[in-house]
Amino acid sequence: MDKKYALIGIGNIMFSDDGLGIYAAEYIRRNFNIPSNITVLDGGGLGFTLMTYFQEYEKVYILGTTSVEGNSGDVFLFSKDEIIGQGTTRQSANEVEVVMMLEICSVLDDAMSDVEIIAMKPHDIMPVEATLTPEIQKEFPKLIEKTIETLAKDGIILEEKESQTSLKDILFDYANPTQQIHV
Repeated sequence: MDKKYALIGIGNIMFSDDGLGIYAAEYIRRNFNIPSNITVLDGGGLGFTLMTYFQEYEKVYILGTTSVEGNSGDVFLFSKDEIIGQGTTRQSANEVEVVMMLEICSVLDDAMSDVEIIAMKPHDIMPVEATLTPEIQKEFPKLIEKTIETLAKDGIILEEKESQTSLKDILFDYANPTQQIHV
């Protein structure tokens, strides 16, 4: 039986670059052929229910933002042990929530998933705007590239679809939910 993987975008699209992980997961879902053993989802509103993924999947990849030192648009890869080791020094609500979920799961279950976090340093998460800053829109391909590269290291090859959806179209769809068409 194939291993089960999850690719989960986290964040809050109402606070500009904080929604980066959600937009990245959606971009991948729309623009790549996803193997049947991978679940790609918007984890922005799931909160602590995401813990079930840490317990039921062999490997979970989390896409989001990070408050580590660096420049806007820098991309980082963290293991679950690195994230747990950072404790509550994280600054965003999403980072704190991920650390708490990982700590709880590691105490409750020895069979916890392998977890990797692929994160980009945001430019601004304070404005109440359902979009990404121009600075992060420009750097967005780096996050997608790092995600595809990280998955490939685990033998998961995502092939691009012939027809592509632009980041601008995805941002528009999220800002105008009545316009969304889900297939």
